[in-house]
Amino acid sequence: MINTPMNIKISLILLLLILPMNVKAQSNETPIVLTLDKAIDIALNKNYDIQLAQYDKLEADAQITEAYAGAYPDIKFNGQYTRNLKPQVLFLPPNTPFNPGPTTQTLSLGADNSYNIGASLSQTIYDPRLGTAITIAKKYNQYSELNSESTEDYVRADVKNAFYGVLLSRKLVDVNEQSYEVAKANYKNTTLLYQQGVSSEYDLLRSQVQLANVEPALIEAKNNYELSKNNLKNLLAIDLATPILVEGNFEVDKISDALLLKSDNILSERNPMLQSLAVQKEILDENIDIEKAAYLPTLKAFGNYNWQAEDNTFKFKDYNWANTITVGLTLSYNIFDGFERKAKIEQAEIDAKRLDVQKIQAEEGLKISLLQSKLKMNEALERINAQKQSVNQAEKALSIAQNRYSNGVGTQLEILDTQNSLTQTRINYERAVYDFLIAETEWERILSVTDTNE
Repeated sequence: MINTPMNIKISLILLLLILPMNVKAQSNETPIVLTLDKAIDIALNKNYDIQLAQYDKLEADAQITEAYAGAYPDIKFNGQYTRNLKPQVLFLPPNTPFNPGPTTQTLSLGADNSYNIGASLSQTIYDPRLGTAITIAKKYNQYSELNSESTEDYVRADVKNAFYGVLLSRKLVDVNEQSYEVAKANYKNTTLLYQQGVSSEYDLLRSQVQLANVEPALIEAKNNYELSKNNLKNLLAIDLATPILVEGNFEVDKISDALLLKSDNILSERNPMLQSLAVQKEILDENIDIEKAAYLPTLKAFGNYNWQAEDNTFKFKDYNWANTITVGLTLSYNIFDGFERKAKIEQAEIDAKRLDVQKIQAEEGLKISLLQSKLKMNEALERINAQKQSVNQAEKALSIAQNRYSNGVGTQLEILDTQNSLTQTRINYERAVYDFLIAETEWERILSVTDTNE
């Protein structure tokens, strides 16, 4: 009887050492059960990009309040104390009733301490830029909301891709475990036949080598499974040490044909990026109006109320306070500014035209991406259908090869070939399902669709 190769023994020992450690490490904490919907909900609440988008929306809300501030009166209070270290003087010309002498005389004015307390009010009556500024602020708020929706679509797509990656990795673990069990059973059967003198030493060696080759693939699949779960945890802001249990169906749910047919037509209506570009274009058009409004005058009303007092002492109760009240209007019109207004209007118009080109470019790019997604889904569906038949045929071929070998009419090479073919066919099938789900996720992201049967 041929001894088990050393590399098989070492691999078995490593598996026996690693698996109990993993079970022990994860048994202390109840795993978080994650469905696809739950994973998306967690990401939409915890993802950092989502949080930043929420701050942008709050800032846009504050900008609306700021824009409205120009329509409200501006009320200010001011107070001033002055210590006159050297008071001002009034010059009296000579040969006048107040100065009959031949030289100019000076007369000190004011006291050592001077106080001025007042309030002022200013109200815009006419400013053509004010209404436009409010409109822009509101549109920017809408722009921020659309950007937030776009961020949510990207996060949702990333989570779906990571979630499907976990399901694929688990499927590949299952496939490799099945392959390992087949190889192990084949090795035991060949060993038994060899002991009975029915099988050759060459066949036994081939079965040993096959078992040794399958085992590393199983270990790699299990490692990839753990890595894919860590990738999902990272997207959901879950501590890597926290165990998770992913539950979901790894199968194809075909998109509604009616929705596929009208997807190109509803692209501009559903895609948040195109919608945000449309709003941005409206903002730039409003900006042109603001620059043109610089040619128009502005009118404001104002009012002032002041209390004044001067004294050489600090006996406030004895002060003689004087108050003044003034009201009026301020009309402002810029007659010439060195063609600055004209240049700003031209720049605003260029920005608007540039955005028109960018919108067309973005829409064409999204149409191409949409078409690619549909082609990839169709391709994946064809592969899935083909691989289904191939899996059944490969399973049947392996069964035939095993029976032929047991009956002494087949070879070990037939078993090894059919086993490898079955493993690869199963892997191809699972990857075709994964490719369809990834293409479907991209299609959903582009159209901002969450229900593919709507």
